[in-house]
Amino acid sequence: MQMQIHSIHFDADARLLEFVEHKVGKLNTFHDQIISCEVFLRVEKSDDRDNKVSEVKIHVPGADFFAKRKAPSFEAGIDEVVEAIRRQIRKQKTARLATA
Repeated sequence: MQMQIHSIHFDADARLLEFVEHKVGKLNTFHDQIISCEVFLRVEKSDDRDNKVSEVKIHVPGADFFAKRKAPSFEAGIDEVVEAIRRQIRKQKTARLATA
């Protein structure tokens, strides 16, 4: 799987990039035909504590999966996004099996 990580308006440290690669890489266990993945990390200017935005877009043959979450840290946001995409993959697989 090709993975592109974009940190918008800030420089992500190596530890954060490694965390993102590890967590998003686990999605390969749920769908073996993932072509590519794009991760966007952005800090919003707001007084709200949940100002870190994490977005993940997964490309597979015949479908794309996308999730976006705001959280107090990028680690928490990535955890939530990966879980949301995992649910989307499971839902799509269940629907596909039901129609087969």
